[in-house]
Amino acid sequence: MSGKQLAVVRKRPQHQSNKKVMGKKRVIETTEKELIAETDKVAKKMKQDVSFKRQATLQKGNVYISSTYNNTIISLTNENGDVVANRSAGAIGFKGTKKGTSFAGSKVAEAIIAVCDKFAIRDIDVFIKGIGGGRNAALKTLAGKGMKIQSIKDETPVPHNGCRPKKPRRV
Repeated sequence: MSGKQLAVVRKRPQHQSNKKVMGKKRVIETTEKELIAETDKVAKKMKQDVSFKRQATLQKGNVYISSTYNNTIISLTNENGDVVANRSAGAIGFKGTKKGTSFAGSKVAEAIIAVCDKFAIRDIDVFIKGIGGGRNAALKTLAGKGMKIQSIKDETPVPHNGCRPKKPRRV
């Protein structure tokens, strides 16, 4: 499994020192050693033990999944709506475009499940907002790891023909 990134490299010929040269793209390949180090870093962040101010057992909780193209944020609240814990793909250790992936969404859901285990929460209501890649993966992870999902509600905002669109681009 090798990750590839594009980088812009500008090379100036020796005889054209002051002239602008268009950038050339080359592929930078990450080594397996770097990939293993990155996955170890994510696993280490997942295993971190987080302390809470009060250790109370909750029977039921609400899980809010906010998924965008760039990140997945999951919040755990009690029945009153007070936030008990929240996790995001960036806080777990993903960087850049990897934060918006479905794999990152599932890892964030696993981190929230660890918090639910601390508070002995088994019954949850799920509220999903956004259209990112991590939304379905997070929901499947919550269901697959033994959480009893009472209800699922999609709260994605839908415009009722709101703002005027930008004028068409002339090429």
